[in-house]
This record gives sequence, C-alpha cells and structure tokens, in this order.
Amino acid sequence: MEATLKTVAFIPVRGGSKSIPLKNIKPIAGRPLIWWTLTAAEQCPDIERIFVSTDSEEIRRNVNQMNFSKVTVIDRSVESATDSAASEVSLLEFAEKHEFYSVVFIQATSPLTTSQHLTEALAKYFSSDADSLLSVVRQKRFIWERANGDLVVPINYDPQNRPRRQDFEGYLVENGAFYITSREQLLKSKCRISGKITYYEMPEESYVEIDELEDWVIVEELIKRRKY
Repeated sequence: MEATLKTVAFIPVRGGSKSIPLKNIKPIAGRPLIWWTLTAAEQCPDIERIFVSTDSEEIRRNVNQMNFSKVTVIDRSVESATDSAASEVSLLEFAEKHEFYSVVFIQATSPLTTSQHLTEALAKYFSSDADSLLSVVRQKRFIWERANGDLVVPINYDPQNRPRRQDFEGYLVENGAFYITSREQLLKSKCRISGKITYYEMPEESYVEIDELEDWVIVEELIKRRKY
C-alpha cells in the first residue's frame, strides 16, 4: 500500500476558458502558462507530488510532454469544469480520492509564483498553529464605499489626516496565487481556507491574475523583466 503523502500540490486547469481559449497551455514569455507554476512546485523541496486536474486531452498531452518528475495528470469531472463551478468542486473531488496530509492549491493563472514563495509559505504554515494559509499582497490604496445614492464614505483612512504612503501600513489583499490547508480541514469545511487562517505576503506585482487579454500583456512583461 502506498504511503500517505505529506504535502502535495493541486493545480486545476480546464480547457473551456472563454476569454482566452486553452489559455493554460498558451505560450507566455516563451513557455506555456502552466509551465511557470509547475516549475515553481517542482522546485519546491517540500512538495512531494503535483497533481494537475484537467478535462482536456490537449492539456493532458502538453503537460505530460513537459516531463516534470513530480507531476501526475488526473481527470477532472465535467461538473467541476463548467463556467459556474467553484474551484472547490475539483479540489474536493481530488481530496476524496487521494491520501495526503496537506495540500497547496495553486492557480495556473498566477505565473509569477516562484518556488521560493511556496517554500517560505509552507515553512510558515507548518511552524504556525494555523489551519490554513493564503497568499496576499499589501496594497496602499485608500478605500471608499457607496453610502447613499452617489455619496461615498472612507473605509480605511481619515481624509482629514491623510497619511503619507511611507507611513501607511496599507491592507492585505488576496491575490489568488495559492492556498494551503490540510486534507482533514478541507473535507470538514468544504472550503480551500478555514479555521485559523494565516497569510504569506507576496510582491505587489503578483496581484495580477490572468483572466483577460489585458492581464496577459501585463504579466508577460513582468515575467520578462524578472527573467532578464
């Protein structure tokens, strides 16, 4: 009987993207989009295996041709690959069929994620008493919300005492790059993060996820700058 894996990575990728068809294997900065997150997970010493869940034979074929030593491509159900299905559906399907202690749920649409980010985040997660961890960026923006009609009110600062940027702590924003939790916590809560939640702070540039073509242009330039 195969031993229970301690830490695995799970990357769901579907073939039915409407905004950018087959975007997960579309080349960005010279490599398929998913190659960047696969490389980050592959080079993270704490991740034992990487599971790519897909409903697309073309994606399966492309990922297998990349020859990553830790990667296993698994089937993704039709129900979990629809436009309306939450990512938790495929994540829970995976957790119910595989034995492991902890999972790093990685989004292929965040190619600025590196092995260093994953390694440091896992170290923080395992050294804490938190049940889950999410990746965030710190943004120094002044937030307003609508009150009545066209009137607005400030949320995170006092306009009469506007802080200087260097004195403003800002706030943490979920960037959607990755999440860490235990299999036990995931199956109990049915959610990627639950219980006591801690965070891992990433560079502000990683805030951009690839959902639209405009995002693609921005992230591709950021990858090129990082490479060179």
